[in-house]
Amino acid sequence: MTAVPAQSSIANSATVSILAYCSSSILMTVTNKVVLSQFDFNMNFFLLAVQAMAAVVMLWMFKKLDLITYRKLDTDEAKKWFPISLGLVAMIYTGSKSLQFLSIPVYTIFKNLTIILIAYGEVLWFGSKVTPLMLLSFAFMVLSSVVAGWSDIHSSALNGPTELMQFNPGYGWMALNCLSSAGYVLYLRKRIKHFNFKDFDTVYYNNLLSLPVMLLLSLCLEGWTSGEFERTFSPDVRSALTVAILMSGVSSFLISYGSAWCVRCTSSTTYSMVGALNKLPVAASGILFLGDPATFGNVVGILFGFVAGLIYSYSKTDQAQRNFALANESPLSTKPGATDTITGATEVIELNTPANMPTKTAVLPLYKTNPDGKVAD
Repeated sequence: MTAVPAQSSIANSATVSILAYCSSSILMTVTNKVVLSQFDFNMNFFLLAVQAMAAVVMLWMFKKLDLITYRKLDTDEAKKWFPISLGLVAMIYTGSKSLQFLSIPVYTIFKNLTIILIAYGEVLWFGSKVTPLMLLSFAFMVLSSVVAGWSDIHSSALNGPTELMQFNPGYGWMALNCLSSAGYVLYLRKRIKHFNFKDFDTVYYNNLLSLPVMLLLSLCLEGWTSGEFERTFSPDVRSALTVAILMSGVSSFLISYGSAWCVRCTSSTTYSMVGALNKLPVAASGILFLGDPATFGNVVGILFGFVAGLIYSYSKTDQAQRNFALANESPLSTKPGATDTITGATEVIELNTPANMPTKTAVLPLYKTNPDGKVAD
């Protein structure tokens, strides 16, 4: 038997892709929160355009150093990929606006609603099933966010109705973000199988195609002719703000790659659930770097979140075992010595494929050759 190369194994590893997505997501959330909240920054499209430009430049530099490779821009591919890039613009803009108005705990409460939207979207589009255990895990995840954010909402209510009402713009942007995020993730999963894109191809096309859109929207909507740029980059904050924006640009490159990698190696529901669990270390980062209080509600919310993750992992594993057993009509047997990529257990389920059924590869290869060089319709 031919051994699987270590590089290929890592590239197709669900565990490694999840860790990469989590780390980049933490960096992205914290840097964006700093820029949008601590500098009175209102040019969100401009910030997102800088992030997209930084990603394109970093891709070009890494390619020149022979560290990565990605395909050249193709007009036909760009036309077919452009709706996906528009979905990305809608998702990241509404996310930045909601994060601008809401604290991270409150932002987490409503962001987790995306999980339910995606789960039932997969039911409609891909024929997936939502088991009772999955519903229980979703309930625990939402509950963890509610508990963690309750102290923030309660303190705002104590300050009077005026203080509480200022969150209303964030609520509206958060609702739009949940809808646009679910639509983007589901549509990306549906269409990405037709493109044979490598991970860096996805990052390159997403950022290159969304860059002119965000620049145009910034010039038209963000008050460039009325002095908004000069007010935002005033001399007293110019240096610190520039550094923060550049850091957000680097993090945007990492989150773009991490997101595409995680969706390809797992599923869109797993991707969204990992994102929800990832809000827990994000909250800890807010306590460490942004001065958020370490309240009892935050600690209890973290515990509920980990319970939700355990229930979800068990429900997905149990569902996969039952589906494979039913398809193969063979008993399940355990093979010691292997490591499960999701749970980390030292035993995995081995399923014997009948002789009259073709063997199906468990993971997608990182690099797939497209014979005619065209994109499938």
